[in-house]
Amino acid sequence: MHIRPLSLFVAATLLVSNGFAGTIERIWLTHASNDPSKIVINWETETPGNSEVEFGTTTALGSLVSSDEKVTLHHVEIPLEARDTPYYYRVRSGDNVSEVASFKGYPTTELRIAIVGDWGGFFKKEDVAAIVKDNVHLIVTAGDNVSNLYQSGKEETKAYSALIDSNNDLFRSTPLMPILGNHDRQLTPRGPIPPAHQVYDIEATAYRQFFALPGDEWKWHFDLADFDLRFIALDLNHISDFGNTWQTCHAFQPDSEQFKWYTETMAHSTSGFVFTLMNEKHTQVKGHTKGAWHEHFRKGSALVTGFGYFADRAELDGGLPYYNTCFKGNGAPYIDGQSKFHSMEGNYLLLSLNAGSPTMKVEFKNLQGKVLDTTEISKRP
Repeated sequence: MHIRPLSLFVAATLLVSNGFAGTIERIWLTHASNDPSKIVINWETETPGNSEVEFGTTTALGSLVSSDEKVTLHHVEIPLEARDTPYYYRVRSGDNVSEVASFKGYPTTELRIAIVGDWGGFFKKEDVAAIVKDNVHLIVTAGDNVSNLYQSGKEETKAYSALIDSNNDLFRSTPLMPILGNHDRQLTPRGPIPPAHQVYDIEATAYRQFFALPGDEWKWHFDLADFDLRFIALDLNHISDFGNTWQTCHAFQPDSEQFKWYTETMAHSTSGFVFTLMNEKHTQVKGHTKGAWHEHFRKGSALVTGFGYFADRAELDGGLPYYNTCFKGNGAPYIDGQSKFHSMEGNYLLLSLNAGSPTMKVEFKNLQGKVLDTTEISKRP
């Protein structure tokens, strides 16, 4: 990547070319670094081409980051030096160029984050109207971002393209940090018994190609240091199918790479608020590992999953808040034995936090924006 001021010659060339160029509309924002001082502008083109992003804190833009590598999936990371101010940007690949778009720079006072489970088949703008109204700075998911990777016209990365197309305005203006569910790597129908072939791509190739995320991408952590907040994303889903052709996730046993990474990451987490994200029932994880994961879950502030199609808040042993959130509310209830709140309707979580505050507000909201449940989480000692 090359970053430099946008010269008058380059700017003039872009303006002249715009009149003849195809318009790039499928754009989404992610973070590939562990902190919010950089953001990745992602877009897709039908044919391979170079990658250029013009950006700045005014519509005049003024800076340029470019790569000469010829690709169809473009991931360009740009620095974010300002807070409390909008950023404007435009992307270009060959003769294809986008309109100028914008996103909010991260704040210094109040931070708002939405956590969404099972985006799945919710490919309509009205489904996220409440999230748009909440004016969030970041969207984090709890897995199952798409329905599958084999539906006609939505094979592999095309499924994620359809997700972006469903809410272009939202994804080009709000960074998205997804985690994995089983549907995010499903290559064929599941069937009544494990077939001879592997049903799921355990390595989540399409997901990792499409999104630019920190670390290994199938597991990651992301820090918002100004707000003393860390997210840790795990690859835990359908763990009861481990070892057969229905296996979806990476190894999770106490001697696995993932478990060792999580224990080390949690041990070195100094943030006051630490949220662990997964796509499995906590009771499954507890039963299959004899509570090994829970020993470390309890060191965090909250555990969030998108496994069930409902809203549920439980208080696990030691008082750890456990949230199940999902855009759908029509599934089997699976009410947790330690549940304090349950609702069978589509929902998401809204996290609200003021810099320096000793507490964070966590709200369950339905898709019309009504608050269903509110809890306050205190900073870890």
